[in-house]
Parts: sequence; structure tokens; C-alpha cells
Amino acid sequence: MALEIGSVAPAFSGVNQNGETITSEQFRGKKIILFFYPKASTPGCTVEACDFRDHYADLAAKGFEVIGVSADSVQRQLNFATKQELNYNLIADEEKSIIMAYEAWGWKKFMGNEYEGIYRHTYVIDEQGKIEHFIGKVKTKEAVDQVLALY
Repeated sequence: MALEIGSVAPAFSGVNQNGETITSEQFRGKKIILFFYPKASTPGCTVEACDFRDHYADLAAKGFEVIGVSADSVQRQLNFATKQELNYNLIADEEKSIIMAYEAWGWKKFMGNEYEGIYRHTYVIDEQGKIEHFIGKVKTKEAVDQVLALY
């Protein structure tokens, strides 16, 4: 498991797909679904992002704010958000400061090869800024269901 449940979530600040600065502080009082994904516009990441898009209104009605994070550029995030009609913030964390703070970076294996990359992790941060839940084995087609099953 990554960061401890109940601990204060690392503060974050980053630029979204529209070039706007997004901070954890501006969502105080809401639950944040902070999901990390390896690369914009790849098949699995698209399925996961669209699952959050399709359920965004229901999540917002329950007090959740959805924020996606990857190491892609602002332009790549904008292209992804535009093409998929994503209705929430995608942070371009090219320096990997948020990714590292949330322990979503490390060694991975694919077809026998090891490489460093972003883990597909999801954190739920409560209204007071504490880590409420962590999902380490995200199923791209069921990302929202995995979050809602916790409540």
C-alpha cells in the first residue's frame, strides 16, 4: 500500500489541461478522487478516464471532485480531454512532483521487461484533506464502481 489511510494527504498544485493552476486546497470541503494514469490517449487510460466522465454528474452529486494526473504535457492533456470530452481536471505533472508525493511511480513489468513508470493508483481524499481510501489495483472498466463500492 502507498500512503497511510487517515494520514494528511500531500498538498498538491499543478496545471490542468486548460493551463489553469489546480491546488488541493481549492477543493477543501469536498471529497477528491485523485487518480493516476500512465499516459493520455492510450487504450486503458481512455477507458478509465471515460468511466469517470460518464459518471461525473453522479459523483459530483455525492460531493466528489475528480482529478486525473499523469506526466503528460498540458497540450497532450488538452488533446485527450477534448477528444474524449472529459469534464474534469487533468493535471499535467511533467516534473512528477505529485506522482512522487503520492508514491505512484516505480518499477513495473510488461511482457517480461522491467521499466519505471506511473502506477494506476486511485486515492480518495476526504473533506479535511486526509487520505480516506486507496485503490492500488484499479480495473480500468470499473474505476468508478471500485470507488463507490467503498461507500
